[in-house]
Amino acid sequence: MSATVAADHILQTRGVSHQLGAYVVGTAFARGGATCAFALGDGTLHVAPRAGGGWRRVAVHDGAALALAADAGPAGYLSGGDDGRFRLVGEDAADIATFGMKWVEHVASFTDSKSRLLACAVGRQVHLFNGDGKQLKTLDHPSSVTGLLFDAKGKRIVASHYNGASLWFVAARTDSPRRLEWKGSHTGIAISPDGDSVVTAMQENALHGWRLNDGQHLRMTGYPGKTRALSFTRNGKWLATSGADAIVLWPFFGGGPTNKSPTELAGGDGVICTLVAAHPQQDVVAAGFADGLVVLADIAAARILPVCGPGRGPVSALAWSADGGQLAFGTETGFAALVNFSKQD
Repeated sequence: MSATVAADHILQTRGVSHQLGAYVVGTAFARGGATCAFALGDGTLHVAPRAGGGWRRVAVHDGAALALAADAGPAGYLSGGDDGRFRLVGEDAADIATFGMKWVEHVASFTDSKSRLLACAVGRQVHLFNGDGKQLKTLDHPSSVTGLLFDAKGKRIVASHYNGASLWFVAARTDSPRRLEWKGSHTGIAISPDGDSVVTAMQENALHGWRLNDGQHLRMTGYPGKTRALSFTRNGKWLATSGADAIVLWPFFGGGPTNKSPTELAGGDGVICTLVAAHPQQDVVAAGFADGLVVLADIAAARILPVCGPGRGPVSALAWSADGGQLAFGTETGFAALVNFSKQD
């Protein structure tokens, strides 16, 4: 009992939590920072104010929510569901686009002072919209899209699919992607902060990467399970991944990760790490495990801080606020929490 209390100390003293009653599919913070949302397998979205107060429930999908991201605007969220709807969620939910019986499995957004972009993946197609929801183009892929994101500058959008990944320039007049090829099933994707390295998770318990400036292939293997989560640290020095009984960190410096061994943190008990999320401001990684444990790992110091103890189901959602002050996480059993790491008086 004392070990459980110690593991829950941060959650109890700095967090707020709720049992939401359905599988937590994803979590995200609004770009303006005022709220955090949790998307559930029952099609609802639960919005939590960062400053405290009651959590608000919004009915979004007639079926399960499949994907969640912050809107390009300051306050809303993007949601995709198995009802074929790509939706903007604010005080209520409104359609951006509908796709009949096809699932909207991935959503993404980008914003800066010059542009706002929204995207969703439906089968083999990625649909690109401006910030007002006007469709700009449709990008076709050789097979179903399994991962989708914009690069750090919003100039390119990358998608994983069978036999590799595709990289598109958003503003191109003629849409002709750069194909990154490697045989096999690619199930998720990440791009480094400098935009030069693209990495995918593979069905065969491995990662594959491409260094864009010279076309070099990057191979990362040795996982006991499938890797669901990939997250580059703030400066791209490390790639944190799930899929083992520890946080696996691949070095992307000094010519790595080719022919280099990864660093492993927070391991040793045989429980698989299900999710990772790199801190946006520091070389710290949050990680969730199959038993419900959530920890923070300081890479330089190799120090582990428990945030939430085990026993609440496998961690299925994990995200930092943009300022790194708060961490949100949820589990397959419907447990959801928001933890404040900002300095307190």
